[in-house]
Amino acid sequence: MYAATYGGGLLGGDAIALDIHLNDGARALVSTQASTKVYRSHLGASQRLRARAGADTLLVLLPDPVTPFARSQYEQEQRIELASGATLVAVDWMTAGRVNSGERWEGTSYSNRTWIHRDGALLLHDALRLDPQDSDVPARMGRFNCFASAVAIGPAVRAAAIRLAGALGEAPIRRRADVLVSAAPLADDGVLLRVAGTSTQQVAAVLKQHLAFLPSLLDDDPWKS
Repeated sequence: MYAATYGGGLLGGDAIALDIHLNDGARALVSTQASTKVYRSHLGASQRLRARAGADTLLVLLPDPVTPFARSQYEQEQRIELASGATLVAVDWMTAGRVNSGERWEGTSYSNRTWIHRDGALLLHDALRLDPQDSDVPARMGRFNCFASAVAIGPAVRAAAIRLAGALGEAPIRRRADVLVSAAPLADDGVLLRVAGTSTQQVAAVLKQHLAFLPSLLDDDPWKS
């Protein structure tokens, strides 16, 4: 399934709500047609996702990044409920804005919160807020122009998740590198991957590398243009 908006972006006052329910044994890929642009406005735009994945399901959330324009306001909230035996791969990422047009981390505000539960138990609560009233956002972001997080959890990705958490968790971090990658285990069958890069292309390449198991899970290549 591909989520789409008129004009490929969100205007001030737009509020998108998407509810997904997977019956037991189902598989679903949810993506976008292009990056979600958040246009300049004194009004905020928002997106809300609610997903419920039944037993023995596979849910893959693989959107393009959110790109906030200068003087834009954006709020995102995602709540995902997994049943026993469900597998989830969820990517969430954002860019600094229209960097080539001279806009870099110039959004008025950006807020993103994610909750993932399994059988009622909280697995992950992740939150990010960027607001010039709180701090100097460009200084806080440093040299990086794109940030991503990816969750892979469940029986279908257990081996890959454990391997990623082990390999990346022990890898040294090169402080001045153009790309930084870290990983942390989730429960006993998952991993939380974080990527920061100086370009969107770099981050996309890292995600594709570490989520290389997706084509075999989906019987198709989601990275294919």
